[in-house]
Amino acid sequence: MEKPRLASGVEVKHYAAEVATRLHERLSAVTAEINRALEEQIPDLRRDPRILELLWPSIKDNVDTMLQALRYDIPVERVEAPTTALDYARRLAQHGVPVHALVRAYRLGQRRINELIFAELRAADIPDATRVALIEAMSAAIFEYIDWMSQQVVTVYEDERERWLEAQNSLRGVRVREILVAAKAIDVDAATTSIRYPLRWHHVALVIWNPDQAADGDELAWLQSFLRELADAAGADASPLFVAADRSCGWGWLPFRAAAEDVVARVRQFAVNRRDSPSVAIGTMANGVDGFRRSHREAQGARGVAILGNRSGPSVIAASDPGLSIAARLGGSPSSVAGTRDWVARVLGDLACDDENDARLRETLRVYLSCGSSYKQAAEQLNMHFNSVKYRVGRAVARRGREIGSDRLEVELALLACHWYGSAVLQPS
Repeated sequence: MEKPRLASGVEVKHYAAEVATRLHERLSAVTAEINRALEEQIPDLRRDPRILELLWPSIKDNVDTMLQALRYDIPVERVEAPTTALDYARRLAQHGVPVHALVRAYRLGQRRINELIFAELRAADIPDATRVALIEAMSAAIFEYIDWMSQQVVTVYEDERERWLEAQNSLRGVRVREILVAAKAIDVDAATTSIRYPLRWHHVALVIWNPDQAADGDELAWLQSFLRELADAAGADASPLFVAADRSCGWGWLPFRAAAEDVVARVRQFAVNRRDSPSVAIGTMANGVDGFRRSHREAQGARGVAILGNRSGPSVIAASDPGLSIAARLGGSPSSVAGTRDWVARVLGDLACDDENDARLRETLRVYLSCGSSYKQAAEQLNMHFNSVKYRVGRAVARRGREIGSDRLEVELALLACHWYGSAVLQPS
């Protein structure tokens, strides 16, 4: 169904054309009034001189197009947004001006045009009955025009913003990778400007990914949004840095002006309590460019443990977790995990079988050894009875087939590998 133009009636259309014509004769003055109002009320539009340069022609052509549509009673759906208006929307997108500033500009422009039309109607000699119908008709026509133009420019804005961000993120990703692998000293200030991230500060690196390989959707946008919320929860002092690693995995860095001890705990708490959280691997806090790289390597190593351990569902794992850094070196890659599996079998014997009973025995023995061979401390940590711990430790040693003596360190490392990698380093039951 064709949208209404003006209210029916020759008289209403005649007066509407007259009002539109009079305003069109003052096009420059009308443009100036709207331009001044937008500059004063929307600070984002004053962000860059190049944006201001396009504001005037965009307003002028929009007002011109709208008044011509009113003057000749052209259906709004046949009116296309002026080229200058579309170019202005693209420029705002490229400069990161939020889309709500663009929409608000159209709404404020609508209000000012209405005020100018009402002023013309008050000054004109129009019968009262016709005046009411004319106000209703012109208000409806202006609303439809602004609504229709807003749809067009917002669509152009969003398309341009997506293209611009994709290009910027691609370039940013290249620069970040150059920093990570650079063998020589880099210009820190230049690199900071290039990637728009404070490299001289303290950093906690993250690797975030979707463990559901079959997921279909805008994974990177989801991960980037998650990182922004996580940065707020962790108390980061500036915007986080996000770089796409692949279609379902991203690298992130949280910046802090000074070292903070509880950041890893806050990151973990946020991720664990978030129902739709992706998997998260967390590096330790470190400062400067070297810290930027080191924390990233740690997060990558932690993720490798999580991946090779084949944990079901989302997981949160940190490089600072007890024993993880050692486990990362025992695994590291599928080929090294295969070697670790053979070594674990030699060290643990039958205790390296992949079944629930041996898993309970291994975990009890691991905690017992980590507590300095104290049954009491192990019982407290495992929330078990003293005698139960003693029984399980005895069963674990029996399953291994020999007492733990000078090879205690090897046993502890083998149990640590089982704890983190699970079935990947165990023998089929």
